[in-house]
Amino acid sequence: MTNEQIQEQLLAKFGDNISAFKDEFGMMSFEVSRDFNTEALHFLRDELGFNFLTDVCGIHYPDMETERQFAVVYHLHNWVENVRIRFKSFLNGENPEIETASKLYLSANWQERETYDFYGIVFTGHPDLKRILNMDEMVSFPLRKEFPLEDGSRTDKDDRYFGRIPVNANSN
Repeated sequence: MTNEQIQEQLLAKFGDNISAFKDEFGMMSFEVSRDFNTEALHFLRDELGFNFLTDVCGIHYPDMETERQFAVVYHLHNWVENVRIRFKSFLNGENPEIETASKLYLSANWQERETYDFYGIVFTGHPDLKRILNMDEMVSFPLRKEFPLEDGSRTDKDDRYFGRIPVNANSN
């Protein structure tokens, strides 16, 4: 099974709900409309033989338009054909919510909990969506890019030593 054959079958089944096909280092990647993520996963598993969900993870794009501020990324593997694919479903930044994949792939259970824990993406229909690594009392989601990477009040650092400005920029 080639990436071109997979793309043809996906387009025939889902039409405009699947787009942005790319071949990156031999792995096909594409985008699936949020409303069709489980239908696409079901088709990929049952019709195209992608029997192993390798990974589910989240991404935060704070500078994108509201409708595309979050994405859920799925990595799938067809063991028989030894083919791997990846697809993203973009989510609304004000309400990052998508249907769970845990009904199709049991391995999605903990992966979706981790994604919820760190990004606040809600997987509707998940059997036990709660924090998995952070404290239950946390009200923020630590991998969102809403927080500065560093404490701006620190005075013990010189940016020249971290490659942020040329070493000789301040020399006179």
